[in-house]
Amino acid sequence: MAERTQVTPVGDVRRPDMAMERSIRLPRLRPATLVWFTMALILALSFFFPVFFMVTSSFKAESEIFATPIHWLPYDFQGLAQYQKAFDQVPLGRFFFNSTLMATIDVIVTVIFSAMAGYGFAKFRFRGQRLLFFAVLATISVPFQILIVPLYVQIFNYGWADTYAGLIIPGIMNAFGVFMMRQFAYSIPDELIDAARIDGAGELRIFWRLVLPLLAPAAASLAVIIFLFSWNNFLWPLIVIRSQQLQTIPVGMTVFIAPHNGQPQWAVSMAVSTMATLPVALLFIFLQRYFVAGLTMSGLKG
Repeated sequence: MAERTQVTPVGDVRRPDMAMERSIRLPRLRPATLVWFTMALILALSFFFPVFFMVTSSFKAESEIFATPIHWLPYDFQGLAQYQKAFDQVPLGRFFFNSTLMATIDVIVTVIFSAMAGYGFAKFRFRGQRLLFFAVLATISVPFQILIVPLYVQIFNYGWADTYAGLIIPGIMNAFGVFMMRQFAYSIPDELIDAARIDGAGELRIFWRLVLPLLAPAAASLAVIIFLFSWNNFLWPLIVIRSQQLQTIPVGMTVFIAPHNGQPQWAVSMAVSTMATLPVALLFIFLQRYFVAGLTMSGLKG
């Protein structure tokens, strides 16, 4: 019986190396994309370098901080010795509590009242609305340094100097939060609010049950910004607080670098700075998605 031979048409002949080449072909990078990627990488590394140097220096000996050439990694690894020194010299736990209390209250009050004011400016019409909103925005252009003296005199007359009230209350509201929430509130459809009113919901219930959940991305963005500003606030706590038990982290850190306390302790200061950075970094990591969405959507309408 003759063996049948199958003939493959010439048009169907495929080279194995060509098929493999197609399967492993990598996407081509455009020159413009490569340039932007390179610039972004350089910018990211420039921002990351101080953080890297701060963290690694917290595990170095004091003599390595200003060593030449730079010690990128600790040669004499100190472990947690510098962190222990910080807790032994000052009530660091109390400083963290004060900063956390101030930042938390500032965030909660600022976000809620900014959302209320922003929603009111965006969705309600009343006489003098534009003038009042421009008056609120005008306060952004006033530097805080100009307000320090009259603000301190007012706090002193209230008897709030060197108290939690004097430390926290002046920072619980700002015009930037009102502006940000107003811009985002414009994106809420009026039909949703009108439907809730038709169903018999009051204005306060509409705000809590409908508007505030829709403002969650903007609220998360504002929360991160306000927490960062309040956590790093140095000038106002330095002026209004005298007792060590009410000092915040930025003010308490001056103990380790103040000249009148002897030789500055740079390694211990790096350890405290590392611990002070962690809460803000963790907050941003957990709220990163909402933070980016809030900053992106806040300027869509106006």
